[in-house]
Amino acid sequence: MAVPGAAAKSGIGAASKYRIIDAQVHVWVNDPAYPWATATKDPPKEDRTPAMLLDLMKANGVERTVVAQYIGYLWDNRYALASLKKYAPIFMGVCRVNPTDPAAPDQLSKLTEDGFHGVRISPAANASGDWINGPLMPPLWMRCEALKVPMQVYTPITRIPDLAHLIEQCPDLTVVIDHMADCPVDQPAELNKLIALARYPRVFVKISHTWTVSRQAYPWLDAQEHVRRLYDAFGAQRLMWASDWPVDLGWTTYAQALSVVRDDMKFLNADDKSWILSGTVQRVWPFA
Repeated sequence: MAVPGAAAKSGIGAASKYRIIDAQVHVWVNDPAYPWATATKDPPKEDRTPAMLLDLMKANGVERTVVAQYIGYLWDNRYALASLKKYAPIFMGVCRVNPTDPAAPDQLSKLTEDGFHGVRISPAANASGDWINGPLMPPLWMRCEALKVPMQVYTPITRIPDLAHLIEQCPDLTVVIDHMADCPVDQPAELNKLIALARYPRVFVKISHTWTVSRQAYPWLDAQEHVRRLYDAFGAQRLMWASDWPVDLGWTTYAQALSVVRDDMKFLNADDKSWILSGTVQRVWPFA
């Protein structure tokens, strides 16, 4: 379901020149100044720095990107924040706060003042993620709504129904569902749980992770069926592309993570691509 009038108001369209924006990447560095969280048992050995990312962006015509706090640092957002400040306005950022900490709303307020634009939570499918239905969630979501920054959720498809009561309590909050909730391609009926959220006009979906849920070679046509169904439900103006670099490197390349949407999703027209690759993310993260 597209938002009525949004295309006309924004000027985004098939005839417009648009900049490509990557809606999610991560950066990290092996540096004692930015220690890994104690819970990170196997931290990455290779650095993935903003400079490395910028080279890939330049090579692929990507002009802006959203840096999401890397889970290996847990709630220590300093490296992501340093990256945002050094490379502004190229980067915007999404922080993490501990969702089981009653002080999380105030921490989010401070991190927003520091320069972040949004927060990311990741409730697991098992009992360790049951906090999504606990008493600490409404205050965090309401604070996010009051701050006018997006709530970004990365969770398995089985958890998606647990979000409805929070979305309904925060009708003015922008909510972004990451990576199609990693719905398995051999369980297409499960995608209906995500499609059900299309009834909420401020819910957006990243159509990333086609490469990890697919059981086929590029261009991952089986996973593209998920994208097509989400496109039919949400419309291009509520879908966005993300590379999820450098997580994508375990399956593909940065170039292919982009080209699958830009070149090889044949059901998308030029106007659709202008939204998914640019316009939608600019509605959620207002880049300069």
